[in-house]
Order: sequence, then structure tokens, then C-alpha cells
Amino acid sequence: MYLENKDGLIAGADARIGWVTFSKSGKSVYYQGKEFARLSGGGIRGNYYDVDTGDEYWISGVKKSGSNTHASASAKVVIDEDARDAVKALRNGKS
Repeated sequence: MYLENKDGLIAGADARIGWVTFSKSGKSVYYQGKEFARLSGGGIRGNYYDVDTGDEYWISGVKKSGSNTHASASAKVVIDEDARDAVKALRNGKS
């Protein structure tokens, strides 16, 4: 999944692509020991928030084109080591 912290960095990067897990209800996402809950009614800049800090995040599927960042914004995206092969396959049309 693509994760972008709208209020700061994620492990030293503006945005990251990595593996997440979901709660049984699908309303929460877990990544690197953090829990993100869906913003009901939509947030100002994100669709999830960090339950510990309240920071807003944009969390979405990884786009094949690699254009996950908003068109009017720029973000340095880091791909987690364990997700690199899957992202490469997606972008090469092999998934």
C-alpha cells in the first residue's frame, strides 16, 4: 500500500510503499507497529489517521504508473525492501 503522512514523515520519508495488514472489519490498517483508523466522512487531507498521534495519512493501493502522490504536491517515496519485488512486478505488468 501507499502511505503518505500529511503531517510529517514516516520513518524518515515523506511517503512509503510497503505491506500493511487490515483489521477484520477493514476499518483499521496496521503498518510498522502503527494503527491507522479510517476517517469517517473524509478528512481534510487524508483518509486515515494515526490513532496515537491524530496525524492524517493518505493510504491507498499502489498505482501501476507510480503516480500515487497528488498532482499538485511532491513527495519523496521510499519503497520498503520487502515490497520492492512486488512493486517492480506491478509496474512491469506482471501482477
